[in-house]
Amino acid sequence: MSAATRSGPGTAAGWRGAISIYRQPRVLAMLFLGFSAGLPFYLVYSTLSAWLRQAGVQRSTIGMLAWVGILFSLKFVWAPVVDRMPLPLFGRLLGRRRGWMLLAQLGIAVGLFNLGLCEPVAGVRPLALWALFTTFCAATQDIALDAWRIESAPLPLQGAMLGAYQIGYRVALITGGAGALALASAAGWQVSYAAMTALVSVGIITTLLVPEPHPAAPPGSAAREERVVAWLERRAHWPQAVRHAGEWFLTAVICPLTDFFARYGTALALLTLAFMAVYRLTEFAMGSMVNPFYIDRGFSLAQIATVVKLYGLLMSLVGVLLAGVLIARLGLLRSLLLGSVLIIISNLGYALLASAQTATIVGLGAVNALDNLALAMHGTALLAFLSGLTSARYTATQYALFSSLYALPGKLLEGTSGMVVDRIGYPHFFLYTAALALPGLLLLYALRRQGAFAGVAEAGRASAAAGT
Repeated sequence: MSAATRSGPGTAAGWRGAISIYRQPRVLAMLFLGFSAGLPFYLVYSTLSAWLRQAGVQRSTIGMLAWVGILFSLKFVWAPVVDRMPLPLFGRLLGRRRGWMLLAQLGIAVGLFNLGLCEPVAGVRPLALWALFTTFCAATQDIALDAWRIESAPLPLQGAMLGAYQIGYRVALITGGAGALALASAAGWQVSYAAMTALVSVGIITTLLVPEPHPAAPPGSAAREERVVAWLERRAHWPQAVRHAGEWFLTAVICPLTDFFARYGTALALLTLAFMAVYRLTEFAMGSMVNPFYIDRGFSLAQIATVVKLYGLLMSLVGVLLAGVLIARLGLLRSLLLGSVLIIISNLGYALLASAQTATIVGLGAVNALDNLALAMHGTALLAFLSGLTSARYTATQYALFSSLYALPGKLLEGTSGMVVDRIGYPHFFLYTAALALPGLLLLYALRRQGAFAGVAEAGRASAAAGT
């Protein structure tokens, strides 16, 4: 490609077209649905860890409470139910995807409100149970919402859909982080969590307004399901209830797995699953220790809310907008590579800040801003990659499996993060988390050599042609 081609008017028009994609109604709806998905995350995670640390709870206990988030990694267990079973009332009124979204959002509101009534000094068990319930509802919302997103737009639009989703998600993180901390500092944790509960209405209203998608299933997956049903029919001597249960299990659980392996082959499918499992190790392993780090360095809740989180919001918005455009213009491979490089640099920045004799507000804001930029690029690129791997026939189940797999190893590591900090200190801890990004880079190189990204592009063209 010549320099003129790269920098000429056609390229400028291409960039304008890439940016204008954010004006589409489906993309705009993802802003509010992304907010709904992101709101509970910090409230059962990072903000909760700040509350616990301020109440004097030990770092090792805070780290282990992060294992509540393992439910996000186990959502593939009940994803087939969300994928295949419409709800009796909500499903009839709203459709299968929106019905599950609304039920999950109502559950999140109940969980957050009761979480705010807990008192950590009296014991963490009630708080952990409500955090577990809220996380289950949030994970269920993710299953239905991801299916709605993938089924509502073809793959060429998924970068922008994810960009808008990430903008809403990041705004919700700041709301559940900076907003909740500021309210807690001024009026107490109960008021803070009550206000966050009221904001769940953003997702509820959006769910009631957006249309229900009607995806077309690729014919290949239908043939694979018919073969499984034929196998089951040969077990006609089985009791009727057992046959029905077996048919549901095969079509809802086994078929999505066989579909993925049939489309990509065993070797490439296993390599892809391994890449998912390690790509975000850094992000998860350091997550629950960030707010305790700020507090241990002497920063107040008000400082964390007004300086760290507001700087982070700006860079998050820049990051997700940039990610949506870069994915469209540079492709998934380069976007994934850039995300990993940025996440390594941001963790090295935290290590430098932890080593400094005096941690300044400016230094803290700069490091956090870089971290938010890196997380936005890192996360959006991976989610776009996962969307391209998903079959239209098994949207919710396959995407839940993929997103569960990328979170599970990191969540297991995260539960030990408090113990690691106690053993080696914050400077070496952030060096350790930066190094966790290296396996993902090695597997990304291996995927490129195996032609994985050509396969995703082909899947995207097929989905676009099918109108999904």
